[in-house]
Parts: sequence; C-alpha cells; structure tokens
Amino acid sequence: MNISKLHTFLTLSDCLNFTEAAEQLYCSQPAVSMQIQSLEQDLGVPLFDRIGKKLYLTRQGELFKPYAEQIVNVLQSAREHIGQLENLSYGTLSFGASNFVGVYLLPAVLGDFSRTYPGIKINMNITSSRQLMNMLETNKVEFLIVSDQLPVDETKFQTSNFYDDELVLIVQANHPLAKKKNCKPEDLLPEKIILKPKKSATRVYLEGKFKENGIEFQSEMEISNLEAIKQGVIHGLGISIVSKFSVEQEIKSGLIASVPIQGVTFHRGINYVFYKNKHLSPAAIAFIQMLDRLDV
Repeated sequence: MNISKLHTFLTLSDCLNFTEAAEQLYCSQPAVSMQIQSLEQDLGVPLFDRIGKKLYLTRQGELFKPYAEQIVNVLQSAREHIGQLENLSYGTLSFGASNFVGVYLLPAVLGDFSRTYPGIKINMNITSSRQLMNMLETNKVEFLIVSDQLPVDETKFQTSNFYDDELVLIVQANHPLAKKKNCKPEDLLPEKIILKPKKSATRVYLEGKFKENGIEFQSEMEISNLEAIKQGVIHGLGISIVSKFSVEQEIKSGLIASVPIQGVTFHRGINYVFYKNKHLSPAAIAFIQMLDRLDV
C-alpha cells in the first residue's frame, strides 16, 4: 500500500465518479481504476459498489475512509513540521474554529501572526461543532478553538482556556428595555428570544442559565448565524443574548443596546483543543503562544 493509492481512494470517495477523479488527479481513468483495484487487493475487501450508472462506497469503504484521511493528513503534517523545524519562513497553520471565534475574536491575532510569519499560509476552517470534531479526529486540522461548552473527551484531548467571553442581552435601540439601566428576569416574559439551533453548544448553555434563573420567554426564533442574529435584533425581530465582544461596534453606533439582567451573568471560556501527546507544528505552537498572551 502507498500514499498514492490512498490519495486516489479519497478523491474518488468524494466525487464518486471515475472521470472526475481522473481529472482532479491529472491522470487517466484506467489509472484510477488500477489504483483502486490494487488498494482493494491490499485490503482484501471491496471499497466501491456500482449500482446502475452510480458509484457508492461499500460499508468497508466508509469504515476505511477516516483511517485513510488520518494517514494522508499525518504524513502531510510530518512534512510540514520537519520543514518548520529549521525556521518559520514557510508552511501551513491549519485549525478549526467556531463561528464567534473565527469571525470576531481571531482576526486581530491572525493579523499579528501573519505579519510576524509572512511565509506561513493560514487555513482556518469555520464550521459546526460536529464538523470541527470530525476534522480534529481525522487530523485535517491540528487543533480547534471553541467554546468550553462544547463537550470534549478529556481522555483523548488536551484543552486550555485562554479567554473569558461575556455574553450580554441585546435589544433594538428603540426597544422599551433599552431605556432601563437593567431589567428583571420577569421583564423578559413577553419577549421573543432569538437563539441558535437546539444542538448549538451556546444554545444549550443559555437554556441551562434561563432555567437556573427562572427566565422565560413568550416565544423564540432560531437563526444559525451570529451576524444574522444581530441583524434580526437591529430590525426588531426579537432580543438575544450574544458575546459582548461581537456587538461592541453596534452598541457604540447606537444600532442596538445592551441591558444587564439583575442577578444574572453569562460567561463562557474559549479553549484551544488538540490531541494529547500530539506533536504540534512550530507554527501551531507559535500561534498558541500568541493566544496565551491575548489581551482584548
């Protein structure tokens, strides 16, 4: 078995079309077929099924795919790490981040990193918690930067907190609550709350805090994107509770108002997460050191 066969398998497993895979790999269709047949012989199992004109992964192929991804990605990481040991003049910084982290918290840090190490290519993946964990487990990224509300298997992963994120209640600028210095939990009963979808780690955290503090809302609306939630509040669709850091500009410009809730605060930690005993690349180590010095 060699890496070329694994590359061919992964390409074909994504597009499920021999012609398209051959185009992506800059080779002939028979060459793709020969590589797949050879890999199947090595493993002693079929990896693909043809049903009519369509190609499908077999159960064995589905099981093998994440292992193939890990092997290919680990080899690529090893090549990167070896090169970066000499200096940080080239290579890749590859990590995953949640929406708030990637859109609001990290751009300034990434700017500093890019100016310090201009030869390092930055590859930041912003996606759902489930996808982020899959990327970490298959070594598509070296580490994650996520809320501490995301469940992590601490027997497998190392987590370190580097930032405390305060969440605040936000309302439209001309909302009656905006005129108050603070509000009581019962003041929120008639309001419509805009929240992320139910599987969101932030949603789970907030609902726990609502229950703990006797906070109830008349109705709710689900919006998956933080920027869209902010726009929803600005245009009077409802109120929300979001990271204070993410709405500083809107509050300063008078588009929305932040209203404290008597006796209730919302805080979450922001962590970086990576496999225990993993050999992080010099680029990753340099970036994490910047995170540990973060002052925003």
